[in-house]
Amino acid sequence: MIATTHITYLFDPLCGWCYGASAAFEKLVARPDLVIHLAPTGLFAGVGARPMDDGFAAYAWANDQRISRLSGQTFSGVYQRDVLGDRTRLFDSGPATLALTAVAATAPDREFEALKAIQRARYVDGRDITDVSVLSDVLRVLGLRKAAERLTTPADDLIAAYRKRIEAAHEEMRRFGVDGVPALIAGVEESRRLVPGNALFGSHDILVARLTGLSLAAAWTVKQRRVLVARRSQKQEMDSR
Repeated sequence: MIATTHITYLFDPLCGWCYGASAAFEKLVARPDLVIHLAPTGLFAGVGARPMDDGFAAYAWANDQRISRLSGQTFSGVYQRDVLGDRTRLFDSGPATLALTAVAATAPDREFEALKAIQRARYVDGRDITDVSVLSDVLRVLGLRKAAERLTTPADDLIAAYRKRIEAAHEEMRRFGVDGVPALIAGVEESRRLVPGNALFGSHDILVARLTGLSLAAAWTVKQRRVLVARRSQKQEMDSR
């Protein structure tokens, strides 16, 4: 039987580092030995929202280029022009977090898929994901019609769920001393531990080892075995020709 590790993923949909980590995080989502819980923090919502001015746009773009170099993720020129260049809207992750909460309420197994689509809409397509109409369209394209409808006319229960998720994420951040995102909390009950988000930008095997409590030596052994298996397969293929 495969041992299961629970992972709480602390993130914000407007966090460039969270977008940069999405490819590595997707590999974690695909693993059968990990159970993933998305925990949007609302870091850039409410009092965390701010105007997009020239100074902040320049800072964001410089940071985005660093993230792109580390992760290979695309931050397009359209995003720089149409999103970072827009001075009419706040840098506010509240609407996107509300959209994800609507997905969590109607199709919870597709929330990460929705997050990826929302991130792509911003960083690649240059769309304004602080606009509810844009977010609703993204959800409809994914076939998440119920979530889109709930987002368009949010009822009290959706707003309450949104606030509860953010409060729960803040509690986790306080408990584990987290001061930024992305961050991962791994384990079960009292054995849970913090794995900083920078682990998402390194070796996948070492990341999994840190999340599951496997020793780094054991992780290296697993990696070596994979390499040996791959080499044997290549040799067998060549010998059969």
